[in-house]
Amino acid sequence: MSSLYQVLTPAGELTEPINGRLDESVMINMYEHMVRVRLFDRKSIHLQRQGRMGTYAPFEGQEASQVGSAMALKPGDWLFPTYRDHAAAIVHGQSMARVFLYWMGHMEGSISPEGLNIMPPCVPIATQMVHAVGTAWASKLQNEKHVSLAYFGDGATSEGDFHEALNFAGVFQTPTIFFCQNNGYAISVPFSQQSASKTIAQRAVAYDIPGVRIDGNDVFAVWLTVKEAVERALNGQGPTLIEAVTYRYGAHTTADDPKKYRDQEKLAEEWRSERDPIQRLHTFLVRRGLWNEAKEAELIARANEQIDAALVEAESYPKSRPEDMFKHVYAEPVWMAVEQEGELAKPAKKEDIPA
Repeated sequence: MSSLYQVLTPAGELTEPINGRLDESVMINMYEHMVRVRLFDRKSIHLQRQGRMGTYAPFEGQEASQVGSAMALKPGDWLFPTYRDHAAAIVHGQSMARVFLYWMGHMEGSISPEGLNIMPPCVPIATQMVHAVGTAWASKLQNEKHVSLAYFGDGATSEGDFHEALNFAGVFQTPTIFFCQNNGYAISVPFSQQSASKTIAQRAVAYDIPGVRIDGNDVFAVWLTVKEAVERALNGQGPTLIEAVTYRYGAHTTADDPKKYRDQEKLAEEWRSERDPIQRLHTFLVRRGLWNEAKEAELIARANEQIDAALVEAESYPKSRPEDMFKHVYAEPVWMAVEQEGELAKPAKKEDIPA
């Protein structure tokens, strides 16, 4: 139960044949996506530090988990991201401009593109898992060939919603894929202090559904595992719980200081130097003659150009207004919200401002 399913080792070598299972074009696409979203992530951190975006949740180090899983879906499938899964949303079709808008405080940042089912990033922990089961159940009842994939972290597995979602999905055999990115910490709490379970995947036994533990920094293992889970779901064989073991190099968010609860620099450097998801795929592609320095330079230039264009688009939007927070909360305004919005509209008095 504790062993990890791995196809591509950190040294860029295969542990099993992939002929007929993974096309070279898919491998290259995986690499291009991972490089692009890492550049996007780094750009976003700089923008937050410059005061051009609000608090931001970085994901560098988890690219293989997000890219590989999202690439295994079809356009009509439902995606339920957390506040850290913008890489998966981008791969599934969300524009980078809208992701920027989300972190700039615009409601427009949560709108799904036409023809796609990308839900707004979920900040409350684990609640999106129940939503994913609901849409999957609806797809099953309507005989639609769609799956719902819910992203969550190891911290979410300590919430009641996690157990309720898996229980319902198991009973009704919904086409749901539960994808846990276990990066070892629920903000400051290590997994060893959250649960007596040695793994997250083993919890699937309680609900009589498959539980798989994979190397979350191996994009091949991620893609193949999610592909198999999709096929099972569409064949009426119900949900799958996937535990992708990975690591986030940076802070929980740009408002967090991880040095207070772990040796961040040492751990991040170990993972970056020994198990980086992008470097292992780069090594593999170069050895196969599928990648070179010229292609790398062209990819980075193109990705940066796309990111810059998305930023220009996002910053061209009118500034979001504080009163926008009252929109789309209730179908009909309730007195409390009306009263609060009225208070917000009043000019601040000097005596009300803290010294």
